[in-house]
Amino acid sequence: MNANATLLRLQLLARRAGPAACVAAALLLAGAAAIAWALVSREAQQAAAAALPAAPAQLVEAPPPPNANENLAAFYQTLGEKRYAEQQVKILFGIAAKTNLSLDQGEYKFGYDKASRVSTYQITLPVRGPYANIWQFNLQALAAMPFAALDEVNFRRETITDPVVEARLRFTLYLKEQP
Repeated sequence: MNANATLLRLQLLARRAGPAACVAAALLLAGAAAIAWALVSREAQQAAAAALPAAPAQLVEAPPPPNANENLAAFYQTLGEKRYAEQQVKILFGIAAKTNLSLDQGEYKFGYDKASRVSTYQITLPVRGPYANIWQFNLQALAAMPFAALDEVNFRRETITDPVVEARLRFTLYLKEQP
């Protein structure tokens, strides 16, 4: 049977049944399609849930947060040692060489905070080089010395097209006396 004959038969059947029966048949088909879609969707959700890792049988408790004394002890453990301050300057110059920066003579100043019993060593360095290299230098210096802080960064460029940037960097090293 061809498609035209099938359509003709459906039209005749619809006219004999009347509009109410046609609406009921359409609703019946729509309901069947919705049920089929819901079943397929439910199976997909169950398959996705089965693929998830199983929940642990027992919940793991987080350790209690450190108390004030533990925080203070961790702070002092992080500090660098004052006796190695000059070696930290050598590390800065080594990192500058690796990042292809030109370091001029810097300014160095020791300080001491009686309340915290922490020495500070401020290092101000004028550097010259590409902008990206200067930031790489900063990031590597802070990674190499976790007891250092980058306090100040000033950039200057002669012209907007000049690839060389002059920067003034001020690091502060936080140091403890040797034990």
